[in-house]
Amino acid sequence: MRVGLLTEGGYPYAAGEGGQWCDQLVRGLAGHEFEIYALSRGARQERCGWYGLPEQVRRVRTAPLWGDPPEALEGAPGGAYGKRERRRFGEHFAELAAAVGSVGAPPPDPADDSGPTGCSSDQAYRFADALHGLADLAHDAGGLGPALRSEQALRALEAACRAPGAHPAVYGTRVADLLAASALLERALRPLSLDWYGATDGDRGLAAVDLCHATSAGPAALPGLLAKRFFGTPLLVTEYEVRLRAYYLNSAASAAGLSLPVRTLLAAFHRLLTAEVYRRADLITPGDAQVRRWQERCGADRERLRTVPPGVDERPYEDVGEGAEGTVVDDGRTLVWAGGRTEPYLWEALDIVREAEPGVRLRVVGAPLPGNQPPDGVRFEESASPETYAAGSVVLAGAADGFPLPLVEAMFCGRATVSPDAGTVREVIGGTGLVVPPRAPRELADACLALLRDPERRARLGAAARARALELFTVERHVTAFGGIYLELISHAPVRQDAPADPSVPFAHAAGAHPPLSWPARQAPTWAGRR
Repeated sequence: MRVGLLTEGGYPYAAGEGGQWCDQLVRGLAGHEFEIYALSRGARQERCGWYGLPEQVRRVRTAPLWGDPPEALEGAPGGAYGKRERRRFGEHFAELAAAVGSVGAPPPDPADDSGPTGCSSDQAYRFADALHGLADLAHDAGGLGPALRSEQALRALEAACRAPGAHPAVYGTRVADLLAASALLERALRPLSLDWYGATDGDRGLAAVDLCHATSAGPAALPGLLAKRFFGTPLLVTEYEVRLRAYYLNSAASAAGLSLPVRTLLAAFHRLLTAEVYRRADLITPGDAQVRRWQERCGADRERLRTVPPGVDERPYEDVGEGAEGTVVDDGRTLVWAGGRTEPYLWEALDIVREAEPGVRLRVVGAPLPGNQPPDGVRFEESASPETYAAGSVVLAGAADGFPLPLVEAMFCGRATVSPDAGTVREVIGGTGLVVPPRAPRELADACLALLRDPERRARLGAAARARALELFTVERHVTAFGGIYLELISHAPVRQDAPADPSVPFAHAAGAHPPLSWPARQAPTWAGRR
């Protein structure tokens, strides 16, 4: 099977996010061929280079979502539209702008059917029709780059911002806002104009893959939407962090650089794009329940959601987890904090523990805050190693946001854990550790003391934690899950082939592709009626 892996700001770039799980997948499914179609987010990312790619990666094609469009997207067909192409572009872009400009506006009446993304079904369908219309135009006319930066596009965007029913925040849009929004929309829509969709110097691109696997529901999934539209290619979307949520957080962090109308327009665009990707995807695989809830809230169909936890390499922790000779032994008086940055409530909890058990020590994974003097007996370490977890009688780990990787590493090491109740901690830990309210020093201290004073309970919980981690969070389980999903999707929706299919290739023909055999009418035997 040939898989098109679609990424944005991630694999194969060494400085990309989510590269580790993609690399595990590519290396683990060595029986498949991979083609990587990567969208980069900045010059620094491109300068940092790529992962060392295995031989099953047959090719890598890249395009920037930053700066000016590549020269390949500025060709004469896209820059010199005829009258018919300009009309088509004007119609589709005006519809897209109208949908974007009205998302989040107050509903006209109580019967409005605004969905979980804050957009009505009418807005969603208008956006989808306009998006696919622009994709068809880009395919026919050679690109959209110059058109998206033209005065025609600016006027359409301005009209949408001032139309009845537009979001109140975009009413005061100025020329500078229109220019900024237009440039950012051009970057987000740049995948529509790429030459990744076949018929270019004999290069079939995504027309030759059997399955598209997108690593987010943002612009990375746009090539998958087009491959599904043009060639019927199945689309799988995997998110370990919801792209729309990340956009909201990053947008809020950099709000000083963009005006309110621009932020409103871009947020609406990404909400509509996310809803369209979720609607078109054949299967969506969140990494945990928190991501799954976000996806459902953003319009994903629950029937097409399947949770696949990320895989963690368990090999570095094997000796500690199995209690191999020479590894650090539990001394019954060491706590390890691997729960992110230190906060005041941690020192309050440590004071309570030391009042009851004066000999307790604390090892903290991370750097001390500038200007803060930690208490005596506290040791800071830059990163967590198997030896760090091995030294801990009790490991304090978790994550307020995202997948709690340190918690899983401690579980692989067979250590009893105490975790603040935040994020996906309960889902990860099951019943193999103690969970306390967040930012509650007394409860945290009591849980630590209970485990420090009961070595048999520590051992039982540690063994149960290691067994759970080996069952749910290994790289092998992660790769096997996606291998099964790939076969499932391709069996339901095989890609059409130009040449006659080889009967020896599994799933070369869909079930029911051939009419049933017709049998001749049954005739009575010649001896019928004889005695």
